[in-house]
Amino acid sequence: MLAWAGRRKDGAPGRKAVLAGPRSLTWTMDPQVLVDAFRDARLIGKDETLRLVERAHRQGKGWSVVVDLPATRKATDVIKNRDALASALAVDEVQLIVERVRGRGGHAGRVALWVADEDPYATPPVATPLAQVDRWDAWVPVPFGRDARERRVDLPLVWTSLLVGAIPRQGKTFATRLPAAGLILDPHTRLYVFDGKGGKDWKAAEQVAYRFVCGDEIAHAEAVRDGLVELVAETQARYARMAVLDDVICPESKITPQISRDRGLNMPITAVIIDEVQVFLENPARQDVGERKTTLGGYIAELLTYLAKKGPAAGIVVILATQRPDSKTIPSQLRAVLGSRFALRVMDWRDSNIILGEQMNTRGYDSSKLLPSHKGVGILRPDGETDTGADVVAMTVRCDYMPNPDWRIICERGRTLREAAGTLGGHAAGETRTAAIDSASVIRALGDGPAPADESSDDGREPGLPEPLASVVVHLGNELRRRSFVPTAELVAALDVEPTSFGRGMAEWGCPPRPGRTVGPDGAVRQVRGYYTADIRAAVERHGGGP
Repeated sequence: MLAWAGRRKDGAPGRKAVLAGPRSLTWTMDPQVLVDAFRDARLIGKDETLRLVERAHRQGKGWSVVVDLPATRKATDVIKNRDALASALAVDEVQLIVERVRGRGGHAGRVALWVADEDPYATPPVATPLAQVDRWDAWVPVPFGRDARERRVDLPLVWTSLLVGAIPRQGKTFATRLPAAGLILDPHTRLYVFDGKGGKDWKAAEQVAYRFVCGDEIAHAEAVRDGLVELVAETQARYARMAVLDDVICPESKITPQISRDRGLNMPITAVIIDEVQVFLENPARQDVGERKTTLGGYIAELLTYLAKKGPAAGIVVILATQRPDSKTIPSQLRAVLGSRFALRVMDWRDSNIILGEQMNTRGYDSSKLLPSHKGVGILRPDGETDTGADVVAMTVRCDYMPNPDWRIICERGRTLREAAGTLGGHAAGETRTAAIDSASVIRALGDGPAPADESSDDGREPGLPEPLASVVVHLGNELRRRSFVPTAELVAALDVEPTSFGRGMAEWGCPPRPGRTVGPDGAVRQVRGYYTADIRAAVERHGGGP
């Protein structure tokens, strides 16, 4: 009778499903819940557990905890699978910050977690402190923004370069003007400002710029080329002058604060800032560089590559911003030498990797996952130390806010500082170019730069290859024609990439891994999976990279 009374009304076997209550941050009171979350996210095994280094405690507007993983687990895997852990902890992924603890007191299996009480980027942005200072020192990292924990993030500029990428209306220009503002407020810096958009975003900088270009016509692109040629020649001259300085003034064959402020040496910190750089890099006009032919955009890319590669030690800072972060717009040879990267929201993971670096999405950093409502929020991969309290590969940062009125005030203040210091010159002082430039020496300096554009191309565009195909071509070099087969293991080790994502990326561009034979160190022939160079060469030709 009891069995009959307890049967389901519809006659189906089994018990009724019961909905449990919502998951919550109960791990803050019971560490076992945190262990269960790691198990649910498959970051540790069912028989494995965590060790608490620091118990959960309040830190800012969130909870912080530090744990040690089991001996066979790595913190990088937790960072890579942050979304799964956020789901297990019942929070939005933007609320969860996962960092590996490094240095003293850290190791490869120690993880610091911080969970915000709510979306940390839903509040109004913080105004830049640069609007309130009288002047700035270019050798001091520039205030750039704040991370989710409201910790200040400063961006070093000297001895490095910066690439900013995003789709339109995500705050790219605002982010680029922050480091520019710090340089403007130092009267001992020299600025080359080139705006490919042609609007008024950079118009205020005209009053402090040593060289200034605003527009996208052919004459503007040629003016950018001339400015970069001038900078390459200046870089060569600086190295020549530093070579004869004694070890007290120039101890390490690179610029110092003392050298940059010595008016007699004439080697100030010099920044070339290009907004909408794709406008100039894609210019198809024919250009003769010595005895070879290329495009105007290709020549500009070569000049920028030289400056980003050899300019930092001579006090040259390259800052580029683009709303078209693809492999054909920013050649791989140029991207490879840009130190700091900042990726605001983009369309997919490929664009994010082009800005941040190959395989960064597999390491947990993908700016295509940022929310459209998060204006000015991006992933920063800094080239240098930061003050966020952790040594991380990259971090999510919300840029400081600098409205146009503050920007104009900063530019006016920068002009006043230069007039008082006697350093106003070039375009801002009404001067025109008068010094002759040794173009032949500039062309010789570019000899080790990127390869010229494919002369057989009808439109003469820069060939640029998609990743990871470009990295494979650069790695193989002349071996691309000498060898017939390259094992996958060799490429994965040389490029330091995740095997599955690498294979998927190569297959997407027409180079699927296939079985082949290779000779081992012991002379034995083994069958392994890899890539035939004939397939790679065919993919290069299809994507405009020449034979």
